Amino acid sequence: MAAKSRQFKTMCPMNCHPTQCGMLVEVTQERVTAIKGDPHNPDSRGFLCLRGQATRDIPRNPLRLHSPLRRVGMRGEDRWQPVSWEEACSLILEQIQQTSRDRVGIWAGHGALATASIRPLFMRFGYLGGFQVWNPAMICWALGAYGLALTGVLEANTKEDMAAHARTILLWGANLVSQPTTAPHLIEARKRGAHIIQIDCRRNEASRQADEVYVIRPGSDAALALAMAHVLVKEGLIDADFLQAHTLGYEAFARHLTSFSPEWAEPHTGIAAEGIRSLARSYATRTPAMIVLGGSSMFKHQSGWEASRAIACLPALIGQLGCAGGGFGPRHRAFVHADGQTDVQAIAQRPPGIYIPNHMASIVQAMASGRLDVLFLLGSNILSSFSDTSTLEHSFERVGLVVAYDIFMNETMRRVADLILPGTIWLEELGLKDTASHIYLMERVLQPEGEARSLMRILRELATRLAIRNFFPWQDEEEYLNTLLAPQRTKEGGSLTVERLRQEEGVWQKSGLSHIAYPDRHFHTPSGKVEFWSERAQKVGLSPLPTYTPPQTEAGAHYPLQFRQGRTITAFHAFYDEGRALPSLARANGEPELWIHPVDAQQRGIEAGCPIQIYNERGQVRAKARVTEDVREGVIWMRDGWFGINSLTNGAPALSPLASDLIDPYGLPGGQTAFDALVEVRKPGRARHL
Repeated sequence: MAAKSRQFKTMCPMNCHPTQCGMLVEVTQERVTAIKGDPHNPDSRGFLCLRGQATRDIPRNPLRLHSPLRRVGMRGEDRWQPVSWEEACSLILEQIQQTSRDRVGIWAGHGALATASIRPLFMRFGYLGGFQVWNPAMICWALGAYGLALTGVLEANTKEDMAAHARTILLWGANLVSQPTTAPHLIEARKRGAHIIQIDCRRNEASRQADEVYVIRPGSDAALALAMAHVLVKEGLIDADFLQAHTLGYEAFARHLTSFSPEWAEPHTGIAAEGIRSLARSYATRTPAMIVLGGSSMFKHQSGWEASRAIACLPALIGQLGCAGGGFGPRHRAFVHADGQTDVQAIAQRPPGIYIPNHMASIVQAMASGRLDVLFLLGSNILSSFSDTSTLEHSFERVGLVVAYDIFMNETMRRVADLILPGTIWLEELGLKDTASHIYLMERVLQPEGEARSLMRILRELATRLAIRNFFPWQDEEEYLNTLLAPQRTKEGGSLTVERLRQEEGVWQKSGLSHIAYPDRHFHTPSGKVEFWSERAQKVGLSPLPTYTPPQTEAGAHYPLQFRQGRTITAFHAFYDEGRALPSLARANGEPELWIHPVDAQQRGIEAGCPIQIYNERGQVRAKARVTEDVREGVIWMRDGWFGINSLTNGAPALSPLASDLIDPYGLPGGQTAFDALVEVRKPGRARHL
């Protein structure tokens, strides 16, 4: 008799909010036998990309970590021996007990965030324990949100509102491989007659859906936004009533804009002055007009926050906030106007101590100066994800014990970890996932493989043995999830629970949801208004008005190419050992590929598909050439996550530690270091500049 199969609903974690796709998993005798998209998921409607389909490569993968491992020999030798969980925990406890709590650090990556319910728990562990614990958003989406928050526009309209109401849609640095569930709504809007405009530093899959494409110089987004604002003000394409009622500092901003003309912006952006005027007029006159803003890559340069701050001024100038089809559309980790979840992080109960801020440069400096004796790396391939990783790798020499938690080996673990803890995958846990509009239950589908343990279990055991009081006051994980869900109100007036979620087949539309952001016109600033002039910025040494800082050019003689990186549909950052642990992803994206313009390639004797070396004064990395006109001359582009590419990037702080913490009440640290790089490219074997 054939074994009976069971089918479970869950969510794919191989993307970021707001794009989480529903997944149907078929299990037979503790084996995953089929995976497909969930056609009844209101966000993804059955869509499941290559990354999600690659889930079938994870269970019973021979590369999976199944037991704790302790390094044998020196760091970098990649030699290990299995140890018991008791030995592993005893080593951790011994090292923590021999030092002070504020000399213990916790850094998490997306590998530890497969379910949304674990992040507040490891932050709570760090705060209550008196450890150094940092907000991982600083390395990703937070710098862009920081600029938006200075202006006060953090909420976004939903993709459903975009599909139904927007007449003009600006895809500004928004790559649809990061938001695949937005794409069908964009197509719906276009079929309805919406005019689609793409602004990016390269042509990508979104270009095929656009009526106009503006390929701008990397890092010049703030210049373009300020020049557009100049046109709107000079030509009277503004909403005076909105500006009077809902903004602060307009008159000063209008005077400030006089020097940011389209002619000024043309050499910075590479867009003709008349093109900038045409873009501004289209945006202002074909309304409702919505900006779908990129979430991470477009801000990963030293002054990246200036771009989102300036762009956020545009919908305010033309009164497109708080209306259907206007404002901002779906964005990575955007706030929506809805009830949220309970904050259990307990930062107010953090004991006194000398804490390193949410600031990447400060973290590296602390490591290099010997301020950390124990460092937990939770689901992070930090030597692939940080900038200036050569400096970072050297800083590990001063850290006594490095503990890594993950499901596969990665380059960081091979090089610098001392102790490895095998983690569970999301199919082996109970958890939650949320999108802009919905909350989803992620049921446990499989039992943990080997000796793998969930991070929740590990933190609970460590907290007990370290006598961290009140860390887990809940009876079990389900009661913990019920606490997170408590602000969600049912139609009967009670709180949402896991059991109620099960009755609703694991899907819950957020209570209090408005598809339109800021329906009350109360914005995320101290004044409650959109702030063109920011007193907060001035107090921490920033310009009170939006500005533009040109990208670095000082190394241009020897290194004339601007290096940029971003996302593709075949990979997810450095997840799963840069995708190499999953055969289907490894086949689709097996080696680094560099996009280079034909003119730049010809000047260097580079042909399509040939091996190349990218280098500068900080490092070098090998790749394969993709010769394409989809990037500008003088610009090269590569998928992020490959080990070594961030040895090229400069690692300068985007903001000071003081300025970085300015938006802390909203959990938006500006502590990112710069991923800028000026480089040269050559065939291996040719002489390089010294």
